[in-house]
Amino acid sequence: MKKSGPILAALTMIALLFVAACSGVPSASDAGARAPVAPPGVPDSARHDDTGDEPSALDRDEGAHSAEEPSTFALDVDTASYGYARRALEEGRLPDPGQVRTEEFVNAFRQDYAEPEDDGFAVHIDGARMPDRRTALLRVGLQTREPDPSERRPVSLTFVVDVSGSMAEPGRLDLVRRALHTLVDQLVPGDQVSIVSFREEAQVIAETTAVTRRSELHEAIDRLNAGGSTNLADGLETGYRLAAGSFRQDATNRVVLLSDGLANTGDIAWQTILGRVSEHAGKKITLLCVGVGREYGDELMEQLADRGDGAAVYVSTEDDVRKAFTERLTTTLEVRARDAKAQVTFNPSAVESYALLGYENRALTSEDFRDDSKDGGEIGPGHSVTALYRVHLRPGADGRLATATVRWLDPDTRRPSEADRSVDVFALAPALWGSASVRLQVDAVAADFAEHLRGRWSGKSGTWSFGELIDQADRLAARTDDPAVTELATLLRSARDLG
Repeated sequence: MKKSGPILAALTMIALLFVAACSGVPSASDAGARAPVAPPGVPDSARHDDTGDEPSALDRDEGAHSAEEPSTFALDVDTASYGYARRALEEGRLPDPGQVRTEEFVNAFRQDYAEPEDDGFAVHIDGARMPDRRTALLRVGLQTREPDPSERRPVSLTFVVDVSGSMAEPGRLDLVRRALHTLVDQLVPGDQVSIVSFREEAQVIAETTAVTRRSELHEAIDRLNAGGSTNLADGLETGYRLAAGSFRQDATNRVVLLSDGLANTGDIAWQTILGRVSEHAGKKITLLCVGVGREYGDELMEQLADRGDGAAVYVSTEDDVRKAFTERLTTTLEVRARDAKAQVTFNPSAVESYALLGYENRALTSEDFRDDSKDGGEIGPGHSVTALYRVHLRPGADGRLATATVRWLDPDTRRPSEADRSVDVFALAPALWGSASVRLQVDAVAADFAEHLRGRWSGKSGTWSFGELIDQADRLAARTDDPAVTELATLLRSARDLG
């Protein structure tokens, strides 16, 4: 009788196994044998079994589109969103989710794309399957040729400087002065500069001045002092008028706005300001927006840059100033391609759906791609542009995966050109994430970080948790020895602790 307990238990287990086998439900031991083993280093949240039915990616992934629809967008090299988020996190606060743009986080990092041999674009496509095998991350990279300093055309710059009361905050106007001093020191004979300041109204501080009279320009910069309200519209209008009066056909003509973007006096209707900027951009006077300040009008500055055929950067440190106006001066100031657009078409027999990560403000219709009257993005020499796609593959996907095409106008003749490249499914890296391109992995972490900060990340559409993102960033920082990736890991920790 003492042995009846174990015997009964054994008989019960046999019966349960028999019932499970008949019903098709795997036992615990059987499930363990069938479960796929994820490669080393793959986070738990990414370990999925692709043997069962899954909901459509159109239901799972926010912003997903059918593979029948081409993805079309204007190119963008702005990085202001990442710069502002970095400052906020370093100060112990989370950035406003509305000021986080995924593509600007991705494009803030080095890509190492090969350059084209001519003045057009090199098109690169790579990607990797995620461990669930049905999802892939696709990277489309566009690269222009690095500038030859000896070939740089003269520049005619008009600085439009915000000297309103909000600029008196430490780290604003003093940083702007240093940026202007740095920029003036990098210019060469043949270049010319004008300076406009604005508060309640605009004032011309320096008429068009040859850079050979550098000391006069430095003295004018030192006279900039803050106070009063912010009439951004009058500042820009005066700056453009001055730029038009000193326009040079053989030069790069650019207005450089330095501001916190907080307009509160004069014509503050955005559409009116943006309309005026677009008019001047059509006359080959482009705009560079340099943002500063803890409180920052990010949305207005971004739209000004877009309408002004230019770019937006954010500076909060001396290192930011050095990179923008010393190391990357030619790239920052010159234009290699106007109205540049990208279109990515997917093969519906291999792809069920896709989601472009970011570029919401730059989206175009497929018909806009070859309509050269539709505004695109302005790209300088040595610029790279990256777009990431989360792609949901069909079972047994094979053959061509996608084709990426870039179209742009010559900055002088406005003659259109195109370049393209295709990629097949077999070219995707296997489901061993750590074997994918290191730069692709960094881009993926940066994109997921942005999605977290935007509050849009979920287990359905994202890839990693915050803890897993930190692990990924630490691993990549050790592999790349790239200070920007090390900084990314630090910012991830700050965001996790804050949120």
